[in-house]
Amino acid sequence: MARTTTSHAEGAEFERGLRAFFEYRDLGIKDATAGAFGAHVIRAIPGEHATGQWHTHDLPFQMFFVLKGWVKFEYEDIGERTFKAGDCCYQPRLVRHREIAHSDDVEILEITGPAEFETKTVEAPARPAAAE
Repeated sequence: MARTTTSHAEGAEFERGLRAFFEYRDLGIKDATAGAFGAHVIRAIPGEHATGQWHTHDLPFQMFFVLKGWVKFEYEDIGERTFKAGDCCYQPRLVRHREIAHSDDVEILEITGPAEFETKTVEAPARPAAAE
């Protein structure tokens, strides 16, 4: 039987991770679910900026919820979108996307299934979708 898992903000540690301009706080979900799911808080490293590199993630489930600040992405299927505190996005498996910019105070909750997944750098879409 799984054990109830908690993660408290006080004393929480953030570590460098997938993107050099962000740091990540593991919420303990990966260990609690034997890797079936992952959850972490991502926050900006002030003064560091997005590279705009197109990429994909190979996993069945990925979503994020903006807790604070804002972040701007471009997706091959829906174009540019800016997400502010309270906004959410589900990113389908292998959708090409890139981060364009973010505020220095951005914080994002990301949930994935599974916790570990492949990220690939890819070419830009031939014709990215138009922004709304």
